[in-house]
Amino acid sequence: MTVVLYVWGMAKQHYEILDGLRGIAAVSVVVFHFMEIAVPDYSDSFIAHAYLAVDFFFCLSGFVIAYAYDSRLRQIGVGMFFKLRLIRLHPLVIVGSVIGLAAFLLDPFSNLWTKYSDRIWVLFGASCLMIPYPVVKERWSNLFHLNPPAWSLFWEYAANIFYAFVLIRVRNKLLWVLVIAGAVLLCYASYKASFLAVGWGGDTFWGGPVRVVFSFLAGVLVYRIGGIIRTRLGFVAMGALLMVGFLFPYLKKYNYIIDPVIVIIYFPMVVALGAGATLRPAFGRLCRFSGAISYPLYMVHYPFIWLFMSYVEKYKPSLVQMAWITVVGTALMIGLAYVVMVFVDEPVRKWLKSKI
Repeated sequence: MTVVLYVWGMAKQHYEILDGLRGIAAVSVVVFHFMEIAVPDYSDSFIAHAYLAVDFFFCLSGFVIAYAYDSRLRQIGVGMFFKLRLIRLHPLVIVGSVIGLAAFLLDPFSNLWTKYSDRIWVLFGASCLMIPYPVVKERWSNLFHLNPPAWSLFWEYAANIFYAFVLIRVRNKLLWVLVIAGAVLLCYASYKASFLAVGWGGDTFWGGPVRVVFSFLAGVLVYRIGGIIRTRLGFVAMGALLMVGFLFPYLKKYNYIIDPVIVIIYFPMVVALGAGATLRPAFGRLCRFSGAISYPLYMVHYPFIWLFMSYVEKYKPSLVQMAWITVVGTALMIGLAYVVMVFVDEPVRKWLKSKI
């Protein structure tokens, strides 16, 4: 979701640097997913902590939802809130599922789909309806095999429901208690798993609520306590700060400590600074484009990661070849995301909004 906010036809202030940071995080996720296949050992990956971009998304989402709806949810009603959220999020869930189905069936490097030919339409239906179905064991039992990043959208939906029915009524004192409890759970989850890259598969399903609870609540708290930090830092500096979290070395011995520190302390600080940072006119268009493209990019790229994985399994390319594929593939994914945004997502959302 871009941080350009419209609530029931009323435009609100744009946090354009946060838009830009969301785009940086989305591109980092794409590169990370390529690198997971090219260099499976996180210790050897230059962008090993980009799996924490999901936690940054959750924190940013909590901030944005509180900013957009805390003072207006009662005015527009819960039903309208859910309609607006579905219109914003679900068209790309469907698009990602369609692309995922096509990539699964037409994969030129693998015939894995034949093993699941009797469940293809169940996989597709579950993906479109956001029903977890971790059946493809050869691909780590992702909750949504056709489009794995949808696992975080599943928990985003859950967080939105919790916000509308419960969190909107929660006072700051109780919110602090919930955030602290969430931080404790997050630390425990990191200790048990040795990292926080959990929640996306059948075996790690429990990690999803743990990750969304803290980060989403922390984002809401940053907004409600007026935690925006005014600073002269601009988009470039804020982007560099965000990337520190993603580029931090993966140290196996200490990673169960590193991950919670980044998520609990660093990301809320980045959101608070990003909301109060100073946008120079030269970067305005870039930030707006970055924010607009972030969600489409996140939701359409992964089927092509499966194709890359099938190619690597079959042909065993060199590291140099995989590096070039990563660079070119990321650029092509950004281009595809732009096409999907302009010709599918935006027209569909505009039409749906006209019907409510």
